[in-house]
Amino acid sequence: MRRVFEDELNDLHVRFSEMGMMVNEAIYKSVKAFINHDKELARDVITSDHLINEREVDLEKRSFELIALQQPVTTDLRTIVTVMKASSDLERMGDHAVSISKSTIRVKGTTRVPKVEQDIASMAELVKEMVNEVLDAYVKSDDKRALQIANEDHGINHYSDLIYETCLEIMQKDPATVPGSMDYLFVSSYLERIGDYVTNICEWIVYLQTGKIVELNSNAKEDDF
Repeated sequence: MRRVFEDELNDLHVRFSEMGMMVNEAIYKSVKAFINHDKELARDVITSDHLINEREVDLEKRSFELIALQQPVTTDLRTIVTVMKASSDLERMGDHAVSISKSTIRVKGTTRVPKVEQDIASMAELVKEMVNEVLDAYVKSDDKRALQIANEDHGINHYSDLIYETCLEIMQKDPATVPGSMDYLFVSSYLERIGDYVTNICEWIVYLQTGKIVELNSNAKEDDF
């Protein structure tokens, strides 16, 4: 009976990791589509989002079934709770990838600012690295690495501030850049929130290993776009 439970628990880990890779791919594609003004790629991200949503529902269903049928002990219960909570964060990250893609489709600005687009690309690369790292930390149950990854969120916030300041400056100088700059700011805010959700997952890794609820996300805020 215990062996069957452990196999189901391992399957839960695998499915969560797969969901993480799906989300990371969606983030990468959404930013690439935005930078390249590739509306077809943006639509692909949007139409594929249901796969991420379905995976979250599947993980939640399997988690509840394990709790109901196996009555896990404290440590195993923490694992299941972590999967449920962290998969919800992944799903929201996928939603922000969709939001970036929608920005690509509705983009109205024709004046492009290479410096800002380079900063967005660099910001997205940092986000991608953080997602890869947090998934690796999850697989290895490495709470110390999770704490380090959470600190990397400051780099994302730095890019967000930089993009905001640059957009503000160019909008003041040239009103024609306002529509495009607003899209830059939207995309930057979506990437910043994805970084916040990565930090949330770091918190759940710490909880998984220690049983302690910690607050690592100093920028936690409600979605308002």
